[in-house]
Amino acid sequence: MNLKQLSEHLGLSQTTVSRALNGYPEVNETTRRRVERAAAEGNYRPNLRAMSLATGKAMAIGHVVPVAHKNDVVNPVFAEFVAGASQTYNLHGYELMLTIAETKNEESIYRSLAAKRAVDGVIVHSPLRDDPRLALLNEIGLPFVVHGRVCDSKTEYNWIDMNNRRAFKQATQLLIDLGHKKIALVNGQETLSFAWLRRQGYEEAFKDNQLEIEPAFLSSAALTETYGYEKASELLALEKSPSAFLVSSYIVALGIRRAISQAGLNIGKDISVIIHDDELSYFDNSAAVPQFTSTRSSVREAGILAAEMLLKQIDDPGLYPQTQLLESHLTIGSSTGPYKA
Repeated sequence: MNLKQLSEHLGLSQTTVSRALNGYPEVNETTRRRVERAAAEGNYRPNLRAMSLATGKAMAIGHVVPVAHKNDVVNPVFAEFVAGASQTYNLHGYELMLTIAETKNEESIYRSLAAKRAVDGVIVHSPLRDDPRLALLNEIGLPFVVHGRVCDSKTEYNWIDMNNRRAFKQATQLLIDLGHKKIALVNGQETLSFAWLRRQGYEEAFKDNQLEIEPAFLSSAALTETYGYEKASELLALEKSPSAFLVSSYIVALGIRRAISQAGLNIGKDISVIIHDDELSYFDNSAAVPQFTSTRSSVREAGILAAEMLLKQIDDPGLYPQTQLLESHLTIGSSTGPYKA
């Protein structure tokens, strides 16, 4: 379906349809959503070359992934986010440009993208607690949205994030309410904002309940199945082992489940486990009784919203920085139960 066919199908002018798909403010919200829905249903694909010539834009959005976080590229969470973002780009006539960057070359890549006008904006992944990319992108004038937040930033910038602190405080409190006091936090790398915020939520729940944290029960590393297996095996071998695990990723939880099984224990009866990363298209945890108790957050929705936020910033460079904090939902499954002495 081309632009003419789409406009005829909707009974609207080609100008109105084009402006609706490109987010022009004079098109009302009802019309815009109607056009976007019809474009998706009709598999509409705009002529990117014509749009680029007409608008002076590259009609491309960059996603630069540092090699230091290369697990994000194969991690289904990253794929889920990109799938949501790509859906939005396609509707608005943009393409996605994915670049894998060595950390030492990351700055030069951003500068090259801006100098060549290869992209109209970028999504920043895996933000650090103090991330130099914010100052760099502001300096070179490349519009951006951060997937997450930079905890120690004192400047305003565009971001969308899940409320990691509240999610992990709520999950920790559930385990405490079930009688668990020896709770292991198997976290991501705590130089990254999301993991640092999750640890804060965990610690706040312990503080509120006047409980002591066992330092040996705190761990942080790249989120892999092997990490989960090795850490859980190590902790379960202790004389005073944890009775519950709070886990930052479904992938890590697979390793923890393997270690628990090898120890001759049962999840939900002998050991309780709560995970994050629940709403993933490849992982169905929505049965009548889900296999895992989890903090539920749609990564695909975050990708859609981040892309919409960035496209608005590109269309209106004077727009004040936008922010959105998404809440997670705690879903009770069969992986948690009362503390077993």
